[in-house]
This record gives sequence, structure tokens and C-alpha cells, in this order.
Amino acid sequence: MKNKKAMVIGGAGFIGSHIVDHLIHLEADVIVYDNLSTGNPYYIKHQADKIQFVKGDILETAKLTKAMEGVEIVFHLAANADVRGGIENTRIDLEQNVLGTHSVLEAMKNQQVKQIAFSSSATVYGEPDVFPTPENCELIQTSVYGASKLAGEAYIEAYSEYYDMQSFIFRFVSWIGERYSHGVIYDFVKKLQNNPHQLEILGNGNQKKSYLYVKDGVSGIFKAMEVFKEKKNIFNLGHTDYMPVTDLAGIIIDEMGLKNVAFNFTGGERGWIGDSPLVSLDVRKLNNKGWIAKTGLEEGIRKTTRYLLDNPETIIR
Repeated sequence: MKNKKAMVIGGAGFIGSHIVDHLIHLEADVIVYDNLSTGNPYYIKHQADKIQFVKGDILETAKLTKAMEGVEIVFHLAANADVRGGIENTRIDLEQNVLGTHSVLEAMKNQQVKQIAFSSSATVYGEPDVFPTPENCELIQTSVYGASKLAGEAYIEAYSEYYDMQSFIFRFVSWIGERYSHGVIYDFVKKLQNNPHQLEILGNGNQKKSYLYVKDGVSGIFKAMEVFKEKKNIFNLGHTDYMPVTDLAGIIIDEMGLKNVAFNFTGGERGWIGDSPLVSLDVRKLNNKGWIAKTGLEEGIRKTTRYLLDNPETIIR
């Protein structure tokens, strides 16, 4: 990556900003493209003199194309990240995750950019019947969010064929760590700050989820791009372990120093329509190439909780 010109779309976000850090470490020439709707300038402030920042929306194809001049590789992390939001607003995932990805690909085509890394999701598997779930598992959609991510994958694979691009598609579990700003840990910390005696948990609390510490995830992305040379590449990126949501809540409560917190369950084996009761991905494809998630689930959850508590001015809002 040394001296390579890279664009990180969504580079002021949680995961994107860590990608930026790693690219700077590798001495790449970095452009951050972000509309700051969910991204935070604070996350890239320490790199301000080493990056070029362009404020723009991915649906502004002309602006994106101009910003992409000379770029050799695109890291596409911009998306609607509110998985549950698609229940009430079914268009937002279409616009941000499908049309947005199409816009990115059009800009790449216009500027003849030949490599893309894309943040997809374990939600593309819906509710699989194979665990751990491999990349070649049947894909049956149970959420608009998952469907939009799968559509993005399909467009990327098609453009790879049409315009001789190399694509790296990563199906993420939930990522956690420093700069984390949405998701179950954020929700639990915020709820417990408002009421330290009671915690509402969606579903029955038995949903089993996997979490990946952000620095482990970033190392997995770059390991895959280093060792795999095929035109089209799809990877699961997650931790081999998982835990019930109630265990997650217990760790957060302990890290916050709280006692005797009552759980209030909303009921049902899913937290919401489209939620999966179990998320466990088969990550042997990357494990076999030497990558492993080094940070345990509990350690990652504690680090994330501590970061949220120590950075209220930039995170809790």
C-alpha cells in the first residue's frame, strides 16, 4: 500500500477511521470521502495533516467521480447502519446501500479504479441452518438491510466482470472497539446511564451474537487483500466465539460498576423482525491464511464500554 492512492468512503466513521489509520501506517496516500451524517470529524482529527478530506454524499456521483481522480483502490464503508430502521423506512437501505453502492461503482468505472473492498454483513445469510455459517451457505433474506447488502455484493461482482475490477467483499459480524458509536453496547450503556437499576433487553436475551474487535477486523481485511489474488473474493470476518445477549449485558454492568440491575425482556427469540437468534460465522478461509481474532469477546466488550464511558463528549449523544 506504500504510496498507493486510496479512497475511504465513510472514512470518518467507526470502522472507516480505523481503515484510515492503518493506511496511513502503511504510508498510503489517503482521501476520506464522507458526508458526516454519522461520521465524526473527531475520529480523523489526528490524521488531518496526512489525509485529503472531501465532504460529500455517495449519491452525488459527479462529485464522487471528481474526488476519485487518480485513486487506485476504494474502501467502501458508507451505508445506512441502522439494521432495525428498515422496518419503518424501507427506502433508506435501497438508497444508501444499493443506489449508493451503484454510485460508487459508476465513479470507479469513470476513473478506471480497479480495486474495491466492501463492507457487507452477516445479515445476508438471514437465518441459516448451518453453524458456523460458511461463505457458500444459502442466502435467504429476512431483512431489508440484509437484502440491500446482498444487492450491493451482486452489483460489485457484476462490475468486476464488466470492467475488470478486483473485489474484496467482507461479511461482518458486529464490530466493537474504540470510536464505536451505535449498536447494542452503545444502547445498553445509554440505557443504564439513564436508569442504573433496570435494563430493557429486546427479545428474550438468549440471542447469541458474535462480536469482533475493530483492530482485529482491520488486520483481517488487509491480510485478505495481501494473500488472495482472485478477481472476486468473499470472506466472513468475525470471531469464532459468541455469547448470549444477557452475558453481554452482565459484562457491561460490571464494567460500569453497577449492582442489582433488573432485566426487562420484551419477549420472543428475536430482538426485532429480521433479527437472527444466532450469529456464528465460519472464518476458516482467513484463519487458514494466518489471520485470527486476537481479542476475546469479553475483553473487547470491556474496552468498548470503557471507551464510551471515557469519551462522552464525542460518543454519547
